[in-house]
Amino acid sequence: MDIEAQVDRLIDERPGRELLNVPYDQQAVRVHERVHRSAGTTASYALDAGGERVIVNTGMGWEAPHHIRLFGELELGPTSTIVTTQGHVDHVGGVSQFREPGTRYVAHRNNPRCQADDARIRDFRQQTALTWFPELPAKIAAFLKDYPEASFEQDVPVPDLVFDDRLELQVGDVELELIHTPGGETIDSLVVWLPSERVALVSNLFGPLFPHFPNFNTLRGDLYRFPVPYLENVERVRALGVETLITGRHLPIVGAALIDACLARLSGAVESVHEQTLAFINEGCDPYEIMRRVELPASLRVGQGYGKVEWAARTIFESYTGWFQRRSSAELYAADPGEATAALAERVEPETTLALARERLAAGETATSIRLAEAVLAHGERRDALELLLDAHRVLLETGDESFWESGWLRHEIARLERALEAATG
Repeated sequence: MDIEAQVDRLIDERPGRELLNVPYDQQAVRVHERVHRSAGTTASYALDAGGERVIVNTGMGWEAPHHIRLFGELELGPTSTIVTTQGHVDHVGGVSQFREPGTRYVAHRNNPRCQADDARIRDFRQQTALTWFPELPAKIAAFLKDYPEASFEQDVPVPDLVFDDRLELQVGDVELELIHTPGGETIDSLVVWLPSERVALVSNLFGPLFPHFPNFNTLRGDLYRFPVPYLENVERVRALGVETLITGRHLPIVGAALIDACLARLSGAVESVHEQTLAFINEGCDPYEIMRRVELPASLRVGQGYGKVEWAARTIFESYTGWFQRRSSAELYAADPGEATAALAERVEPETTLALARERLAAGETATSIRLAEAVLAHGERRDALELLLDAHRVLLETGDESFWESGWLRHEIARLERALEAATG
């Protein structure tokens, strides 16, 4: 099988729907002669440093006891060093539980800023999390039952050692190099590089689904990410000549040629979307037209189980030009566009509006049919409008099942509409 076919197979073997239920390892998995994995929300890794160990990422606070137990069974020695590849809670949440006397926590200088950004919208995040992770309460409850010492609280750790661009560390008999790679998921992203072994632990630098298109925005809510730093990160990792690439999920990618081909495909895909979007911006296209027109050449096919090309185009548009689309003066004011549609629907017989919505749904204009049905529902619950909305969301799910974020949202809305219809029947 040629290299490009191997890249295609990797993409197909890692669909977005997998992200919903990742099995936890029941014993540490040896993914390299020096590296052991304990899978979780984002995998935690233990590096054998000859009589001591380095922990790379600690998982969520309630996951940490599980990782600690699995790594403890390896008897690698005390934890002398903890490194987190980014400041998101699924990486730093368990740092305090892994700390031992003499342990040093190492992160990029931007790590506190990243944690502070997350803290500012913590309440919002907690409100949105269950949309995509409905199993989370049951999972946490199971962990608390198996590990009474586990905590729902997440650590907010302060690094003992920070760096700017690169940091060389000698830990036991292992030489490590930490390389700052801003522009991944966070401003403090870094790669843990083992030069003598040609091993790179990148975790979620390129997203949790590798090699799928990156998520420059998140539906759950986060700061925008930007394509230019992303492309620079790809080239920075390619320049290392990596022979084993260890990501935040799945088993490592092994083989310099395959790793480079994956990174080249990702770079080409992001660069193509970036350049197309800029060209359309300069032509004066609005963001919706750009979303419709941007597409990847067949030769740059990457998975869209995490980020989507059309979402990237929208994010790039707003990143360069801002939220004002210059299409209507109303954009400058606190006027919800849905209110105008609802006002029109109030002056028209609901049956007429819903008939138009069904026509648009039949014509493949599913999003427009949703807008029309929602305009009717703004004036009171109607079973026929709820049924139309449910049909529209099921149609979208049939074609949008590849993306974890899209399918998760649609399933959440389908369940909500089914409950609403059941209540309406009563």
